[in-house]
Amino acid sequence: MGGTDHGTAAAPAPTVATAPAPAATPAAGRPVRLHFETGSVALSSENQKIIAAVAQRMKETPGLKVDVSGFADKTGNPEQNLELAKQRAIAVHDALKSAGIAEDRLNLAKPEQVILGAGQDAEGRRVEISIAK
Repeated sequence: MGGTDHGTAAAPAPTVATAPAPAATPAAGRPVRLHFETGSVALSSENQKIIAAVAQRMKETPGLKVDVSGFADKTGNPEQNLELAKQRAIAVHDALKSAGIAEDRLNLAKPEQVILGAGQDAEGRRVEISIAK
């Protein structure tokens, strides 16, 4: 039997939450990211679930305010990409409002262009929801 602990009282295992908080809720220093298809502002079903989770967290935390920031990848026309990033952020902002979050709790940030290495353009096509500073 060697090095097993048979016959001794083992310390209880640490308790692990069975229902972890959704990954779709912003935390300090950890924004929620919603990704978009190339050239699209449409909210995917996954994005809609994320928005619902964020809205629920905001309803449970009345003082919570968030920044909604659109990002663009580096491919194509920079001006068009920044406009697309802005429209994506507006779509997320409007979806949060439709979910019952007051306008004064939502801040639209200026769109940003992401400069990333090759193969990561999809990461640039995103909107981030982060706790307002």
